[in-house]
Amino acid sequence: MRPVLSIMLSVLLAACGQHSNENHDPVGDGTIQTKADAALMSVYAAAVLNAARPESDRPRDAGRKPAEVLEFVGIEEGMTVLDMFSGGGYYTEIIAAVVGADGIVIAQTNEAYLKFVGDEFSNRYANDRLANVEILMAENNELSLDASSLDAVMLVLSYHDLFNSDPEQGWPRIDIPAFLAELYEGLEPGGLVGVIDHYAATGASTDSGNTVHRIDPAIVIAGMQAAGFSLEAQSDMLRNPDDDYEKIVFDPELRGKTDRFVMRFRKPA
Repeated sequence: MRPVLSIMLSVLLAACGQHSNENHDPVGDGTIQTKADAALMSVYAAAVLNAARPESDRPRDAGRKPAEVLEFVGIEEGMTVLDMFSGGGYYTEIIAAVVGADGIVIAQTNEAYLKFVGDEFSNRYANDRLANVEILMAENNELSLDASSLDAVMLVLSYHDLFNSDPEQGWPRIDIPAFLAELYEGLEPGGLVGVIDHYAATGASTDSGNTVHRIDPAIVIAGMQAAGFSLEAQSDMLRNPDDDYEKIVFDPELRGKTDRFVMRFRKPA
């Protein structure tokens, strides 16, 4: 079954015309909206409110602000988007609703990530519930993309993993220049890259990607620019001044609450 975004919006618009003052709770979380409000919501907000999403995803929405992030990056209907290191597919599912039936989301993963996320991955894609999503199994240093086949790439909380090295856990050191060159090759001219990651202290070495799973944003910018991308915009929408950069991002008191940067890069047209 394909994402129901376009159908849902049509239903909302029709309902608005018939009962414009009726209130409703689109996701069952106690948030009441008029149907007129629902009809005017953005495609990004509608994707997040999509009733087909797993309820287990919703507690993460407030901290991740996926609607705002995807609008900032510029993900649009009909795009082909690579969700690199897609994990359990939280972002993959929302992107699939945004790009719609005419778009494609390629959810890349590998054995290490599959072990980390457990059943979340298999449950999300069971019974072909996201029909415009293609799974790409590619181990580190084995990524191969068709030239100019992508409109956008998302790197969500994963750029720091380029500097991680744990061969015993199936995560050999990544050839970063080769990896970024492959992304560049796979993107069409003018293609976009969205990068979201956990702040490390200014001047922190790349080792922070292997120890506390953080990265100094200056390292990201330098690496992307060396690969040929242009930094187009940055956003503070996920800042948290109370974060402790000395702590690993998996600390129970910090998980889901870290200070994060959001960047949009572009391959020159």
